[in-house]
Amino acid sequence: MSRLKKELGLWQGMGLLATSLLGTGIFVVPATAAALAGSASLWAWLLLITLVLPIAFTFARLGRRYPHAGGAPHLIGLAFGNGAERFSAFLFLAVLPVGLPAALSMAAGFWHALFEMNAVTLWLVQLATLLGVYLLGLRGARSSGNLQLLIALAILALTLLVWFQGDLAISDGVRALPTQAEWPAMSTALAVMFWCYVGLEAFAHLGEEFKRPERDYPLALLGGVLLAGVIYWANSVAVLKFGHYGSEAQNTTAIPALLADLFGPEAKVLAALLGYLSCFASINIYLQGFARLIWSMAREGKLPAPLARLTARGSPLNALSLVLGVCLLSITLILWWQLPLDKLIRYANGNFILVYLLSMAAGFVLLPRIGKWLAGLSALLCLAVFVALAEESAYVLLLAIGYGLWRWGRRWLATRATSSASR
Repeated sequence: MSRLKKELGLWQGMGLLATSLLGTGIFVVPATAAALAGSASLWAWLLLITLVLPIAFTFARLGRRYPHAGGAPHLIGLAFGNGAERFSAFLFLAVLPVGLPAALSMAAGFWHALFEMNAVTLWLVQLATLLGVYLLGLRGARSSGNLQLLIALAILALTLLVWFQGDLAISDGVRALPTQAEWPAMSTALAVMFWCYVGLEAFAHLGEEFKRPERDYPLALLGGVLLAGVIYWANSVAVLKFGHYGSEAQNTTAIPALLADLFGPEAKVLAALLGYLSCFASINIYLQGFARLIWSMAREGKLPAPLARLTARGSPLNALSLVLGVCLLSITLILWWQLPLDKLIRYANGNFILVYLLSMAAGFVLLPRIGKWLAGLSALLCLAVFVALAEESAYVLLLAIGYGLWRWGRRWLATRATSSASR
């Protein structure tokens, strides 16, 4: 039976996850959090990292014990059966038509800040981004890991340059404990900041491709979580000190404006390049993760057999081509219909949280001793976030109802066919 190549090491894995978590968030979320909670946002970052660590530890333990390209749906299937696996895979793949086009649009938007571009030109930039993901997919997971490690190091270097040029110190990030009056604003900021850590479930699909998954996978996951958290916190300190936050327009241009202040107007080019590469890294790991999920299900006979074929380099190219085709169709339709991408991606967030919740419930079933209690704590955290989403969870709830009706309809038709045949 064909298998994915085991070619990822610790550092490539850390690079893949860190850049996935940073994504577009590093250029927007620190300023948005500062606008919502002021200096209390620095405490909110520390609280967020503390809350996310149980989820990361649970994914790390699950990935070490059950490394598999099926990722979160496979783990959920192990705990609750094939029906739960198919449902969670459906939820995961249902993000494709809404979440990924929005991310592609944001990636293209960095070039819009430098050049005059119309809708067709932006569509061509998105198409070129998909082509880049395809070319990386031809080379296998190690090439993606190496590239994304370089991007993560570039973002880290840029953060260090900002701190050095801006004469920042750790003391600038030491603020008084938040008062009781500041807690509501911190809670609002945390609801936004949590999305910086959506990406752990995509990383779970790569567990089978680590050379030593029992050691390197959990270390890469935890190292990536902490590295991304430190970079977010450090950029928040810089944004707060120099006052680049406030309105929505100020928040979205905070880091480029900060670089222009410290290094001159030419630094905006660097910000656009790193912004695009950061978006590309996040998009790449998601699309490669989706491809591996489809490949895994096809390998197990749950999807058509051609999707289980691998290239000579051990890459699931047929599955990746299907994923990219869906993305291409989606960005074309969204451009044609002029759909509001910001709303689409907010609705897609509910899918991720529900997949997290099901994954943590699976961890409670599958893991022994301390892992079980970590998974239980993580499940409660995910449930609280899902409830807090309110109407933004409507998309995933409608998907769940539609999926349930479709499954019921299939069983009803099968029962009718069986009854007719027996007469």
